[in-house]
Amino acid sequence: MEMRAISSEDPARLVRSLTGAIRGCGGRVIGRGANLAGTVKVTFEFERLACLEIYGVLVATGVEFGQTGHNRLTELCQCTVFHPEDCGTEIASIELEILTSPSELIRGASARLAA
Repeated sequence: MEMRAISSEDPARLVRSLTGAIRGCGGRVIGRGANLAGTVKVTFEFERLACLEIYGVLVATGVEFGQTGHNRLTELCQCTVFHPEDCGTEIASIELEILTSPSELIRGASARLAA
């Protein structure tokens, strides 16, 4: 699943926080990094049984999703919670792109979250 978000956190600090939080929930970070423009990219996977914890730590680390992002994560969590025997041990994969640059945030990065 590809997702976009924004954050006012320092990119390097955000990468470290997300990596630790995802691993702390049993997730596996496949790729991570930040560029000079302030865009953070983290690719990770986790057992769907951990989706509520993953969702919680993403928000706790300062990642702000738009309505579409929240809807997608909510659907994933609800499906898993209501049908754990069918999909609980499946692996979910997320490619998360987070804009952290103040100029990008000001220029309407929030509109990009709808994608």
